[in-house]
Amino acid sequence: MLEIFNDAILNTTALYEYEPRTMEVMALWFESKTEGDYPVVGAFDDSGRLMGFASFGKFREQPAFQFTVEHSIYVSNESRGKGVAMELMKTIIVLASRQGYRSLIGAIDLENIASLRLHQKFGFEEVGIIKSAGYKFERWLDLAFYQLTLDLSFADA
Repeated sequence: MLEIFNDAILNTTALYEYEPRTMEVMALWFESKTEGDYPVVGAFDDSGRLMGFASFGKFREQPAFQFTVEHSIYVSNESRGKGVAMELMKTIIVLASRQGYRSLIGAIDLENIASLRLHQKFGFEEVGIIKSAGYKFERWLDLAFYQLTLDLSFADA
């Protein structure tokens, strides 16, 4: 997971971070997922190598946001374009529904066309764009928010 995260940080605009993550940072990340009862799911190839992973977590701190979560999906460079993100998205939607969440949010850099298309395929709607939200690779980046209102009937899937 660390390798996939750090590739995204160093080579893409999927994460608005500059420095690679350390094992200590990952331990804290896992701890927050465990404490919040937020799933972390992985997709593995036949040899057991991690192709990608997905999770969701708290959208905002205030109690009124308790039924909204923000998700993330990361796929290794060599596994992109093979349907891994589709399978991870299906799983995240079902898990969020089962846990009683009403809304799933994706924050996506506007240059990340593959992620935008993935979200559109699953019925996410663009609900806003923050222009020049981040600065990375010597340019300003625009951030789109996509939302899926969860159909709680997915909870039975």
